[in-house]
Amino acid sequence: MGGAPRADERDRPSPSPGGQRRVAVGNALIAPGVTAREREVLTLVGRGRSNHELADDLGVSPGTARAHVANLLTKLGVRDRVHLVIAAYDAGLVIPG
Repeated sequence: MGGAPRADERDRPSPSPGGQRRVAVGNALIAPGVTAREREVLTLVGRGRSNHELADDLGVSPGTARAHVANLLTKLGVRDRVHLVIAAYDAGLVIPG
């Protein structure tokens, strides 16, 4: 029956590109293959760091920082940086306060 997906289907994560399934870690969706460096980037993004600040913190170029963020967006199957921040909090990488 075509039509729009039900509310519970819209909120459910879809399989990530390449057929890999994302797995839950805490309440966050962390994809298989997220590297230690990407996890570090996710933590910094969760703390509100810009791409230029990421580059300074990690000792890389701003382009490399952007590439890390883009890779995380793809691997986690989220559409924007706000959802990366939410994932960082849900995973316990960032603690409120």
